Amino acid sequence: MKKTALIMAGGRGERFWPKSRKRLPKQFLSLTDDGKTMIQLTVERIKYMVDVEDIYISTNREYRDLVTEQLPEIPEENILCEPVGRNTAPCIGLGAVCIQKKYEDAIMIVLPSDHLIKYNKMFLRTLADASAVAEKGDNLITIGITPDYPESGYGYIKFNPDVSDGHAYAVERFVEKPSLEVAKEYLETEEYLWNSGMFVWKVSAILKNIQLLLPDMHQGLMKIKESIGTAEAESVLEREFTAFTSESIDYGIMEKAKNIYIVPGTFGWDDVGSWLAVGRIKKSNENGNVVSGNIITIQSRNNIIQGDKKLIATVGIENMIIVDTEDATLICDKDSVADVKKVLENLKICNRDEYI
Repeated sequence: MKKTALIMAGGRGERFWPKSRKRLPKQFLSLTDDGKTMIQLTVERIKYMVDVEDIYISTNREYRDLVTEQLPEIPEENILCEPVGRNTAPCIGLGAVCIQKKYEDAIMIVLPSDHLIKYNKMFLRTLADASAVAEKGDNLITIGITPDYPESGYGYIKFNPDVSDGHAYAVERFVEKPSLEVAKEYLETEEYLWNSGMFVWKVSAILKNIQLLLPDMHQGLMKIKESIGTAEAESVLEREFTAFTSESIDYGIMEKAKNIYIVPGTFGWDDVGSWLAVGRIKKSNENGNVVSGNIITIQSRNNIIQGDKKLIATVGIENMIIVDTEDATLICDKDSVADVKKVLENLKICNRDEYI
């Protein structure tokens, strides 16, 4: 069966402030030593399984030029520009009807644009296993990451090891981010996987589930599908998509649907959720510092320091994150990295939009 891919690239990446901004969010930044942006790496990875003309990018209108600039090989009609952000269910639904307009049915691989994968061949093998199960019927498959430590910042998925189809296991339930103690219990049972936000299914299968579980959204999606290729396409998309309720695919579909399976993945996945990810991605020096730019460190250990031409000198600091840009500098204790979003909340309250 024909394989297609939808790459979701509409997020703001607020936890990567001040590098990630409204005008240049995280997925369009390079965080690896090869200089490639995360969305470029995502497309490069999936091209070994999906033809370029069958890769779709779902993003916000304001990022169309960024997508075109960074991914010139993607056909213009495959850049799906949402008029407003409405979470992952409408995003995926829009991708599904655009693919269905082109093909009667196809395998649809849904990927976030801001994840990093260390072992690409193992990643593609996992997607192939998931695609094989998806082809058999109206199965909805998610990719779970085998946890190697208790993480309270991820959602979890409980699976039944005794009910399987090939390399996929039946999903019992989705679990919100647990406490650290509960995460330790999950790790010991070996029946929980991290929720990666990656999915594989037939286009017909996901649209059937949207029709059943989100009927109002399905009606709007069908109107959008009918308008594709017509002079009214933009106005219909604007009207119908804006009217959708904001809904995640997990809550709207996956937690309620039948025939949900999960394929465990062990391919060096990182969701790059905060500046702490840089410490996992890049090599540290003999003092545990991960530095980039014009940096001098004196008696400083286990820090993440990101700069440019301006000299940054540190003396006697530990476990800190320092990120310097042309107009803003972040100085943050590693243990408080989750609170970086509060900086943006404060900036919004103070109407200092030039820093957002």
